[in-house]
Amino acid sequence: MAKDKTYKSYVPAETDMKEFTIRALLIGLVLAIVLGAANAYLGLKAGMTIAATYPAAVIGMAVLRLFRGSILEENMTRTVGSIGESIAAGAIFTIPAFVISGVWKNFEFTLQRYLECTSIMIVGGLIGILFVTLLRRVMVEDVELPFPESVAAGEIHKAGRSGGTGALYLFGAMILGAVVQALKQLSFFAATWEKFVHFSKSTIKLIPGMSAKGSGGALLSTPGVSPAYIGVGYIIGPELSALNFTGGLLAWGLFVPLLMYFLGPQYEHLIPAGVEGDASWVAMANGIWRYIVRPIAIGGMLMSAGYTLYKMRKSLATGLSRSIADVKKAATTSGSENRLDKDINIKFVGIGLIVAAIFTFFIYNYFSHNVMAALVATLVMIVAGFFFAAVSGYLVGLIGSSNNPISGLTLSTLIVAALLMVVLGMKGSTGVASVLGVAGVVCVAAAVAGEMLQDLKVGHILGGTPWKMQIGDIIGVVIAGAVMFFPLVVLHQGDIRQGMAATPPYEGGFGSEGIPAPQASLMALLSLGIIGGDMAWPLIIVGVLMAIAFILIRVKSPMLVCVGMYLPLETTFAIFIGGLIRGIVDKVAESRKFNNAQKARTENNGVLIASGLIAGEALVGLVFAWMAFREIAVPQIFKHPSFLTSLAVMVIIALVLIVFPIRNAGKPNEPAPPSAVF
Repeated sequence: MAKDKTYKSYVPAETDMKEFTIRALLIGLVLAIVLGAANAYLGLKAGMTIAATYPAAVIGMAVLRLFRGSILEENMTRTVGSIGESIAAGAIFTIPAFVISGVWKNFEFTLQRYLECTSIMIVGGLIGILFVTLLRRVMVEDVELPFPESVAAGEIHKAGRSGGTGALYLFGAMILGAVVQALKQLSFFAATWEKFVHFSKSTIKLIPGMSAKGSGGALLSTPGVSPAYIGVGYIIGPELSALNFTGGLLAWGLFVPLLMYFLGPQYEHLIPAGVEGDASWVAMANGIWRYIVRPIAIGGMLMSAGYTLYKMRKSLATGLSRSIADVKKAATTSGSENRLDKDINIKFVGIGLIVAAIFTFFIYNYFSHNVMAALVATLVMIVAGFFFAAVSGYLVGLIGSSNNPISGLTLSTLIVAALLMVVLGMKGSTGVASVLGVAGVVCVAAAVAGEMLQDLKVGHILGGTPWKMQIGDIIGVVIAGAVMFFPLVVLHQGDIRQGMAATPPYEGGFGSEGIPAPQASLMALLSLGIIGGDMAWPLIIVGVLMAIAFILIRVKSPMLVCVGMYLPLETTFAIFIGGLIRGIVDKVAESRKFNNAQKARTENNGVLIASGLIAGEALVGLVFAWMAFREIAVPQIFKHPSFLTSLAVMVIIALVLIVFPIRNAGKPNEPAPPSAVF
């Protein structure tokens, strides 16, 4: 491991500049809640989250400019503001699994549920920060770790000192996303359009003397009119969005029609009573997709997660082998007088970890009602939490937090914890709850650790004081963890009520068509399967074999394909449209012969607009979910809105994502800004 001895921060160590101020902290806390809630909305619906570092940096810079804030205040605001996204990521990957698995029969605003969820999020978040505090010094100074997103965020702050921040694009896109989502909820235009196309009945010969009659059809769907999904597709680009859409085509263009052709009549009992005509076929198609195709997708996700970890085996091994040595080195150099080298005192870190471990034991004992199982689960959490915090930080240093395989790391912990619970004789809902409790704490800890280390690297570049950033993030974790329960309940309960009012009605909530929560569904299915043996193994095995086939033909991201199978077609279709728009922007930039500086500005402006669209829809979506939860009637502008208007809305979104980035590419001789796309 090499260190750069000649490195100098943007703000020198001897400079006395405002940093940990009340205004910087309050703005950061508001951003942590807002961006965390927006990512919870997006992750539950699309199975993806976006890095909050760039939006938090841009918004914090814009607001603090009104108060003539310093660059270190901006750094503090971004640090605290981005931590909410990691809390949300850890929460949505595991907490809905308690509901999907049936461990929690209800998920409502009760003190019991609030304390259960909040304790997992806060304890996991604090453990992640404390572990990273031990590793901070050696990892952020390692020149072998490029920290691509940290470097870009640091350059954004520096660029803001001399000119615009990009806030106009971000806030303008947020308004557009909010307006589109509001008009959709008010039925000004149709959210999507679908039609069932019937197959002609035919007979297929199987073997001499045996034949089968086929019938059924295919359910056609348009892309959903969703600024958030289009924004996601734009950010991940045409190649990855196409892979995601491929999963949708496999599910709705192959598996569902094929199964309906042979098995449709056997699934008529899935059709809700009183539903006739094409609506019954639509209900049957959705039933086959939910109960047969999605378990296949989960098997594929399981294999894909294992393959992702296998591809990173060298990085994982390096991270694990270095972690203990890093802690020893951090402990021997904790007495530095340099402001830029001061962490929270290691004695307080040790005490904090002991207290967190005790609280974790009580949490697990609460779920398991078994002292021995709780003790074993706590030990698993401590070991896995430390190693995965180190690995998460190491991977963030290599590839950035946007690509950090948190769900794969959590999955490994879940399987180990589940096998241990089986050995200890834990069964039923208490065993499942114990496994999910372990996975929940580790998942939040790993997510927070990666995000925290990324922010500490930005602070290292700009000249932020590490212990102040760590204290700020501790406050951010506590506040975000205390609040994140509420958007989760609102989304779950709101979707249940929207599902009851839909035509035809559907079973709403976590794991439903409205809120698929793919990662949490995977966690729930594995917990139930290992602890209780309640798993559709033939379907899971089919999915595993399918993912192996993807790996053999060198599909870039088998996980994205499998997640696409799990999501509704209108979701993956809309993400694909966003990817196509990004492809058009790239082609236009190439045809106009933009240099690297112009391409970087085009990318940054496009990403900011896409991020604004996501945030705008998510926040308004939460408002309408709250209205559904409160059973507040939403006025309907049109009883049968036209999808032609919807097409016009999508054209407007596409033009915004194409025209503004291209028009503001700047002149060829302008210096290149940092790229926010990796």
